[in-house]
Amino acid sequence: MNPRDTHKKMSRLSCSPVQCLLRPLPLLFIFSMMSQISQGDVGTAARYSPPYLPTACYNDSASQFPSNNLFAAAGDGIWDNGAACGRQYLVRCISAAVADSCIADQVIQVKIVDYALALIRSPPSASGTTIVLSETAFAAIANTSAAPTSINLEFQQV
Repeated sequence: MNPRDTHKKMSRLSCSPVQCLLRPLPLLFIFSMMSQISQGDVGTAARYSPPYLPTACYNDSASQFPSNNLFAAAGDGIWDNGAACGRQYLVRCISAAVADSCIADQVIQVKIVDYALALIRSPPSASGTTIVLSETAFAAIANTSAAPTSINLEFQQV
């Protein structure tokens, strides 16, 4: 190809080669941010109260509970035949039937210590949820004065 032909083709472009390469970067940045925002799953959560022992995962061992009391019981959807025991999840309240129930942008990490269907001594505030949070964990992401029995949440295994 003749150098003059190359120059003619380059002059037809509305941008320099570098500018043309950089044009899609803002769009790529937006797409990458969107993918990070929605990497979790969406489910429902209820809360349960003491007594928390015994648990389906660790029986009567009080050492299973994190010192911050941010723990949960797994519902059928994440129980995985007991493999969920010890898993850690990031959870965030996204909505509820009761207005003003969520604490905006509050994300906590909970440890699975029990199976929701095994909560006989302390039944959850709502049945059939993805996860059942300890009182402390529920209060960390939901406004308990609004009295929601369950919330919708986003969760992601850590």
